[in-house]
Amino acid sequence: MTHGIQPPAQIPLFPIRGCILLPGEHLPLNVFEPRYLNMVDDAMAGDRYLGIVQPSNSGPREKPELCSIGCAGVIASRNETEDGRYLIVLQGVIRFDISAEAEPLTPYRVAHANYARFGGDLTPQALSPEVDRESFLSLLARFFDHMGLDADWESLAQAPVSTIADKVAMAAPFDADAKQALLEAVDPPARIATLASMMSLTLDASGDPPR
Repeated sequence: MTHGIQPPAQIPLFPIRGCILLPGEHLPLNVFEPRYLNMVDDAMAGDRYLGIVQPSNSGPREKPELCSIGCAGVIASRNETEDGRYLIVLQGVIRFDISAEAEPLTPYRVAHANYARFGGDLTPQALSPEVDRESFLSLLARFFDHMGLDADWESLAQAPVSTIADKVAMAAPFDADAKQALLEAVDPPARIATLASMMSLTLDASGDPPR
């Protein structure tokens, strides 16, 4: 990889349905299963990388098939609770394709990761002029109001649209397939457009008219 960042060719996987991590964003996680406690210990003793990936709807319950694209993150912080859980925060770095799964030498799953398609994740990308900030924020306000969600609108007014879209993509209560579509959007403008379409469809289905 370029930019001085060298994510691992083999990455431990933390499969969580309905959860995505995006490059540059932070994901807090409550880790309690023994195999994932083991995984965090191993990551902390090494390069601190974990891969967040969604399970698909197929395959056995104990080892479901996985979506083909995930995101590598670095453990930015780890705290242990009195009852032995880990509270960690992952910082997203770069997405990856799962080339194959490694032979199971650990209680957790490990993937051969291919980052070739996602080099742009490591470089801030300017938004195209077609991204209408005012319209996007207006749509977002309607969506939040409909869903009963709160936001610090004063802070949002100062943030880049791409940053706002990434935070909403991770946090909003979309289903797993929608979350995966947001993860797989080719670049920030595409993710903003995908998110706007999803919010509009939700509002349309509710009968909330445009304002």
